[in-house]
Amino acid sequence: MVAVDLGGTRMKCGLVAADGAVLHRETRPTPRAASDERGGGRVVLEALLETVVELSQKATADGHRVRAIGVVVPGVIDAEHGTVGAENLEWVATPVLAELKAAISDDVPIVLAHDVRAGGYAELRQGALAGTTNSMFLPLGTGIAAAMIVDGSLVSGDGYAGELGHSKFIYGDAAELCACGQWGCLETVASAAALARRYTARTGRTVDGAREVMELLAAGDPDAEQVWQDALAALVDALVLYTTLVAPTKIAIGGGLVGAGETLLQPLREGVHARLTFQREPEIVAAVLGEEAGMLGAAQMAWDRADEEGRA
Repeated sequence: MVAVDLGGTRMKCGLVAADGAVLHRETRPTPRAASDERGGGRVVLEALLETVVELSQKATADGHRVRAIGVVVPGVIDAEHGTVGAENLEWVATPVLAELKAAISDDVPIVLAHDVRAGGYAELRQGALAGTTNSMFLPLGTGIAAAMIVDGSLVSGDGYAGELGHSKFIYGDAAELCACGQWGCLETVASAAALARRYTARTGRTVDGAREVMELLAAGDPDAEQVWQDALAALVDALVLYTTLVAPTKIAIGGGLVGAGETLLQPLREGVHARLTFQREPEIVAAVLGEEAGMLGAAQMAWDRADEEGRA
């Protein structure tokens, strides 16, 4: 099984067996869409197509038969038409599925899915959410989106579901303009990118991403502490809202910020516990599959498709 998780800066790729064993893994850079003189994100799409073709060829050369291909991407996916809109890739209704089918000469099933939903599917099948029927996977990285498992099903909402990061939780003068065009989104205060940006705005000092903000927090820097507390408050608001609406039994936090460990998880548990009254309280844990969650989810979705079509 060929699996590719296309991110804004990197592609996590693998050849994955039916039992989930990764037979080959590699990481490739995602080219910058803005550098493409041929129009928008065409260079990104061509890099994706090249990667899928080369991995398929490698699988064959290594003596494996490609049963299906799983590709997961950020953005909004139109499942009916196989098109993707992703601002950071400069894709607008880009016919990704049709291009993938054209690039693969063999009649191989191709699954195109959302990267976070794929990560949530992997955590559900073999990770922190295994055994749950109502849960959520919430990676906190450059952006924020959620994979929603409700009554045993992964919710896609025709490609639109799970954009918790673009729910408004900040009001008044504290609200910042989000890339989506709305003011006060969760992503503007609680994403990894937001931590670094907001620290620089407060202090005038440029930092090396959220990692350095967390180092400053550990060293007792008051500005880092304020930025962190703002992020935690917004995340608690988001988790309480989600819990009230969907009643998950478990929430798995992933993405780069989960590297903060209990510095992140314990305040979230305490904040949610203090706010709930009648609601069922979820267990809040760290996701376990790390950066490979999306790629593993892509592979599992592709194996599911192969099973459906009798190709396993």
